[in-house]
Amino acid sequence: MKTMDNKPMIMGHHMMSAADFANWGVPAIAYFKHEDNGGQGGWSIHAADGTVIGAAPSRDTAFAAIVQHEMEPMSVH
Repeated sequence: MKTMDNKPMIMGHHMMSAADFANWGVPAIAYFKHEDNGGQGGWSIHAADGTVIGAAPSRDTAFAAIVQHEMEPMSVH
């Protein structure tokens, strides 16, 4: 970004509140991670704030479910 005299504009740092950070990406991002429930593996699907919103039997199914609901999938290892 530049000023009217074509000089670079320096933007100030903005501190996010804890609530802003917790809600960052909530409507657009979901993540999935492998769960080992007593020897039966599966994949849990979480909203960006950590709320469990689904489960799937495979990684591919979890990924597809997130995309189908118009969210950006993120894998957690």
